[in-house]
Amino acid sequence: MRVLVFGAAGRMGQAICSAVGADNGLELCAAVDPNIHNEKQSGNSVVAAETVEEIDPSTVDVAIDFTVAEAARENVAWCAHNGVHAVVGTSGLNNDDHQLFGSLFSQSNCLVASNFAIGAVLMMRFAEISAPFFPTAEIIELHHDNKIDAPSGTAMQTLERMSSVSEEWGTDPTLNEIVAGARGGKGPGGISVHSVRLRGLVAHQEVILGTEGETLTIRHDSLDRSSFMGGILHACKVIGEFPGVTIGLDSYLGI
Repeated sequence: MRVLVFGAAGRMGQAICSAVGADNGLELCAAVDPNIHNEKQSGNSVVAAETVEEIDPSTVDVAIDFTVAEAARENVAWCAHNGVHAVVGTSGLNNDDHQLFGSLFSQSNCLVASNFAIGAVLMMRFAEISAPFFPTAEIIELHHDNKIDAPSGTAMQTLERMSSVSEEWGTDPTLNEIVAGARGGKGPGGISVHSVRLRGLVAHQEVILGTEGETLTIRHDSLDRSSFMGGILHACKVIGEFPGVTIGLDSYLGI
């Protein structure tokens, strides 16, 4: 599979380029980023471009996008128009975007996932399984201090999955909130979600569920961006087997 990486000059983009380049089953053919400055070296088969318009779509099988929502919408549309598969991990995309993507893809396929770490996918699944047995729950998600959206896409997907399998959630007993926002934001089902942004963090999430006499805590920690590479590379290799638009990595993993 010949792979194009959007956002190639960023930290995540650089990590993806390195992982794709090191994988025997994939070929890094193009890197696109407004800040890449066309740094193509002599003898290097990778096309470095500032815009996707510089890329010949016939040379690309699958594109990976970890940019920002505004850019991702244009990049995904380019993929759909040119019959290129799209693996998308960009935060900030919503249900309207998912529906739009669904109308665009006919010649190729698209995967949109909030998290590509295998452990994070399992965490969301475990939280979904546990939700019907616990009447109260809260989510704490923690990320590095360069993340611009809150809550994270992983937290939002977890909330949606938990609320979809249980409608019985306890109400917040707080009557006097001394500091506005101290109880977090309210997500689907009225479940509280708290976002932490600190230097030194990568991506972490804790789902705390409680009932009479017991609590259950489900936590996942990505300690390095390498934790996302296995899911991304796997998605690139199997995306041709999943027609249309798929939301979440679960189907690609068979869980």
